[in-house]
Amino acid sequence: MAATSGKIVQNVFMSHCWQQNTQSSSPSRRDYCAPYLRNLLPSPPGKLTWSSVSSMQLRTLSKPQNDFTFRRNILCNASASSTVVPHLDKAAFLKLQNGSDIRGVALDGVEGEGVNLTEPVAEAIGAAFAAWLVEKKKADASQHLRVSIGHDSRISAKFLQNAISRGLAGAGLEVVQYGLASTPAMFNSTLTKDEAFLCPVDGSIMITASHLPFNRNGFKFFTNAGGLGKTDIKDILERAEKLYNQFTAESLTNSEKVASLSIKTVDYMSVYTSDLVKAVRKAAGNIEKPLEGFHIIVDAGNGAGGFFAAKVLEPLGAITSGSQFLEPDGLFPNHIPNPEDKTAMKAITQAVLDNKADLGIIFDTDVDRSAAVDSTGREFNRNRLIALMAAIVLEEHPGTTIVTDSVTSDGLTTFIEKKLGGKHHRFKRGYKNVIDEAIRLNSIGEESHLAIETSGHGALKENNWLDDGAYLMVKILNKLASARASGVGGGSNVLTGLIEGLQEPGFAAELRLKINQNHPDLKGGSFREYGETVLKHLESSIGSDPNLQKAPVNYEGIRVSGYGGWFLLRLSLHDPVLPLNIEARNSEDAVKLGLVVLAAVKEFAGLDTSALNKFVGS
Repeated sequence: MAATSGKIVQNVFMSHCWQQNTQSSSPSRRDYCAPYLRNLLPSPPGKLTWSSVSSMQLRTLSKPQNDFTFRRNILCNASASSTVVPHLDKAAFLKLQNGSDIRGVALDGVEGEGVNLTEPVAEAIGAAFAAWLVEKKKADASQHLRVSIGHDSRISAKFLQNAISRGLAGAGLEVVQYGLASTPAMFNSTLTKDEAFLCPVDGSIMITASHLPFNRNGFKFFTNAGGLGKTDIKDILERAEKLYNQFTAESLTNSEKVASLSIKTVDYMSVYTSDLVKAVRKAAGNIEKPLEGFHIIVDAGNGAGGFFAAKVLEPLGAITSGSQFLEPDGLFPNHIPNPEDKTAMKAITQAVLDNKADLGIIFDTDVDRSAAVDSTGREFNRNRLIALMAAIVLEEHPGTTIVTDSVTSDGLTTFIEKKLGGKHHRFKRGYKNVIDEAIRLNSIGEESHLAIETSGHGALKENNWLDDGAYLMVKILNKLASARASGVGGGSNVLTGLIEGLQEPGFAAELRLKINQNHPDLKGGSFREYGETVLKHLESSIGSDPNLQKAPVNYEGIRVSGYGGWFLLRLSLHDPVLPLNIEARNSEDAVKLGLVVLAAVKEFAGLDTSALNKFVGS
């Protein structure tokens, strides 16, 4: 709460006031908020003005409330034809692009982070997606396309859901709101065939910003062909900019009226969770409770994944006592919902040990990533999770290619290829890159059934190449259930045994070398051009050292083996940063690799090497 500002109090409290005001047309009820508004004084960013609103009120009102009606900031005294939103140019919209997602700041509260994902911007994005979808589906006037919308536990989710719904409805599309949902469920709604749940939908939108702080939010888009790509997102944002700057009071009022009459709500998560339960039962030979007696703990990090305990594990017979942080809370008070976060992994590990559980499962905010912990507290994330999933998939599909991101270890390659008999195809960072590469390999005749990142994004061919954290855990549960059905006991030792022989580094580190975009050394060029120059210089310097060997096949950055380990220096997908990953037998060998990189890049004045200098002790 240290980063929360007085504006957060206003945002959350105003939504409550608006709900109360709209319940009555009388002047007295319309003035419900007046005494409080005088006390909610403006405060500098990063500071908190409590005034007459107590911390308890803030805490109560900050929790996600499904029945909130959020106020639209329309200038009611504007003429019907005048523009009622501040002008934003194309650059402002394109800044919202984060690869194949849209992400922005939806709430005040963090110093230096101004709000750029407002309700009018969200409404314009909804209208733009509608136009894009009509064009892609080649829909004529007689067709009524349908779009589903869901969200994670963020406190800005509800008003963004309502805003983007107005944009869709105003464009003539049918809108179905799912409320609290997971990203994988939203994609599944484009595939499910069940008119009782208004499925399949033609397009789907998930409102989430993954594990980012509480003030952020964003959108992911799907059709039955999968998630939209970078080019599609750019197209939608360019359309949104034009639509946004054409908004009038009349058009905004009209979209609100249309939305109020046409939006439907559906409990689609019941369909999604039922499918997960059926998958585990089928793997165990159609046993009703194949996990009976297993003690499995879930940590949802107060995101959207709390359903997994009661809706998936318990129907399968598992004991879920000790599960934690299942209640949605967009302030994420316990830990960041992120399977890569050390604090988060420590929390689920401790819960498993304290409760003497067989297995622990942890999700990120929107459940498209996951990790696990065995009964001894051993973590299955990053390389271990990939090794485990590779072992399961290669049992089912011998010899198949496992596609991963670029920062996986040399030991993982040896494990997949020598121990499991598969092929490891190390590609680029970015879950969409990894998934698209697996699809491409299949299209040219190279069989691949698993695409997975060290971040915990994992997609299987059998699951329509959807990165689904819950489905990954179902594959692990399938292994437990089928092992028991075949008479093999041992609880999660079954899983631990699958990765026996995986060579793991004694030391691993990731450093971030930032590029100063304003430094004269860039000579007016882009950070990307400067970063590529750094990488080319590093590559040329490697050839003169007999102790080093450049990776013969590499798709991202410069990867080099030597001194009993390896390093990878690459350019970030989105930021002016060169991440450096180093793995070695020990810290001394890691330092040797760090010195190799430092010697090559230290002459680049626009590159901040302070983290690397500290690492090597110089």
